[in-house]
Amino acid sequence: MKRIFLILMVLALGMTAAAQKKEYTLASPDGRLVAHIVTGDGKMAYDVVFDGEMLIGQSQVLMSFTRQENPTDLRKDLTKTLTVKKATRRTIDEIVASPFSRQKTMRNHCNELTLQLKEGLCVVFRNYNEGVAFRFVWEGNPGKVYSEHIEYNFSDDWTATAPYVTNFDSTDLTTQYSSSFENQYTTLPLSQLDPRRLCFLPLLIHGPHGVKMCITESSLLNYPGLYLHGEPSMPWLTGEHAPLPRRVEQGGHNNLQLLVKEREDYIAEMDKSKVFPWRIMMVGTDTEIAMNNMSYLLGEPSRVDDVSWIKPGKVAWDWWNCFNISGVDFEAGVNNDTYKYYIDFASRYGIEYVILDEGWAVNGKADLFQVVPEIDLPMLVNYAKERSVGIILWAGYYAFDRDMERVCRHYSEMGVKGFKVDFMDRDDQIVTDFYRRTAETCAKYHLVVDFHGAFKPAGFTRTYPNVLNFEGVFGLEQMKWAPTTVDQMRYDTEIPFIRQVAGPMDYTQGAMLNGGKWNYHPCWMEPMSQGSRCHQLALYIVLESPLNMLCDSPTHYEKEPDYTRFVAEIPTVWDETRVLQGEVGEYIVTARRKGNTWYIGGITNWTERDVEITLPAVDLNIGDNYTVELYTDGTNAHRRGSDYRHETLQARLPNIKIHMASGGGFVAKVTVE
Repeated sequence: MKRIFLILMVLALGMTAAAQKKEYTLASPDGRLVAHIVTGDGKMAYDVVFDGEMLIGQSQVLMSFTRQENPTDLRKDLTKTLTVKKATRRTIDEIVASPFSRQKTMRNHCNELTLQLKEGLCVVFRNYNEGVAFRFVWEGNPGKVYSEHIEYNFSDDWTATAPYVTNFDSTDLTTQYSSSFENQYTTLPLSQLDPRRLCFLPLLIHGPHGVKMCITESSLLNYPGLYLHGEPSMPWLTGEHAPLPRRVEQGGHNNLQLLVKEREDYIAEMDKSKVFPWRIMMVGTDTEIAMNNMSYLLGEPSRVDDVSWIKPGKVAWDWWNCFNISGVDFEAGVNNDTYKYYIDFASRYGIEYVILDEGWAVNGKADLFQVVPEIDLPMLVNYAKERSVGIILWAGYYAFDRDMERVCRHYSEMGVKGFKVDFMDRDDQIVTDFYRRTAETCAKYHLVVDFHGAFKPAGFTRTYPNVLNFEGVFGLEQMKWAPTTVDQMRYDTEIPFIRQVAGPMDYTQGAMLNGGKWNYHPCWMEPMSQGSRCHQLALYIVLESPLNMLCDSPTHYEKEPDYTRFVAEIPTVWDETRVLQGEVGEYIVTARRKGNTWYIGGITNWTERDVEITLPAVDLNIGDNYTVELYTDGTNAHRRGSDYRHETLQARLPNIKIHMASGGGFVAKVTVE
């Protein structure tokens, strides 16, 4: 009798456990990508299957709002909150405006599942044809967030291409929370990633049968950014966030930064209803990943009602070329004559802006109202305005933050058009909220923004379209000091598939001195690029950058006026974009349309290669009547990077075969008649 009772009790317990466990299936609109979400026993986990093959095994989704004495207790802490009270589904299919982007509009098409865990607390999953995303939502007062547990348990030991944080100290791992988010990529099997080192996002996983997975986040507002690190000898990635700073001190570069001296034991403090960041895993082939729009689509809708005043465009830039102008009767530098020269140059070529980079404000004071005596700023702003050129001012983080409202009001009234804000070098909650405050204050005074020393955009350019650009890239500035061992050509052919999926980036292309593989060398005063001139030219097409620099000296550009005019006329925002060909780390060919004109740009790594472009293809909607202007690598571009060929095709050829030299590139301008 006792035995029968025990059996009945075990069965009853098993039935209770089974009743508590729930599984939900969420498929993409085309049915190829499927996520399974399982809840029960106080846990929530998901997996991802693509075309019947497991990509992500069961990976837990957890968040803690109470202090943990032992981090391993995190999962126990959440057992009270992970019982699903209600599940709701919907399909989203809408057109989203993207006026300062790679296309005018984007289709937001996905299936959504919302799991209500307790009063006000939900987890929302979305499944697109292009990837899976999830986020926490708490409509209440969550208070302090002690931890958000993110894990990606891959089903095999695939290869990762990931950027390590550069500030690594094995004795003090907290140094990794300070970063300029600029590093080349490390490519290793997942199990061999250094578990002590944080990787910043986005990063790429090379999955089965040519499938790629790109991991990033979006809607990053008033919350710390996500890092990932490997697990010893396992094909897993685990998330980590910078704790909230408790005490900061002014210091760093020219006393323009706030350096964290102490941190709290929690990552964020929320004082009102909050939607947390989206965790995104994009899925597709190389070219599909390069065209993925999930980061933008999952950004919060625009908070700037009137965008008519926002003006993207090109920028003549002083810093990279060290004011190296010649043939003038004044000493070049931070002074009125030099900037009038830059303004005149910009005006002649229809370049929309000139930037005054670091040096116009008194060095070391972190005070944007102390202008150096060599600069008459109101005069320069008026001089530029008379010539249809706008002025953008560089500003260090602390100098801008300490009196943001007054700075924006004062310089907007003077006629300044925007700010390039630099040296944040963090993505904890204080700094991510600084981005929001900066964007809102600048929008109030009709100022555009370019963030440097910055993390990836993470949907921010949808929410605040006056923020035209972000750095967060190992860009051309690195060539001023990078040793010859740095392979920038490989990096250039990786970022369109990785960093760029998170949004636009200020790579600052346009070098006129171009070094081949054997003659590149770093030089601070007269810097050069790696790769050919046409490689640099093609970056204006391949890379997305609504506020795009001409990084080199006006003196160099003036020596080649036809080339310079061509560069200046390339649009910076587009009606349509197609990635035609490409392979991560090898090459890419991108086509972008503005009105009736297509620009097609291609770049390769240090491997020379031939590509064939089909022009009147249905994909490009070109038709039969068009003209083609071509810039291609010259015969000796592998020896002398500045060698290029410029021609206009007289015959309407259906196909164009193009040879790219080692480190080379090309641009075709196709004008539909």
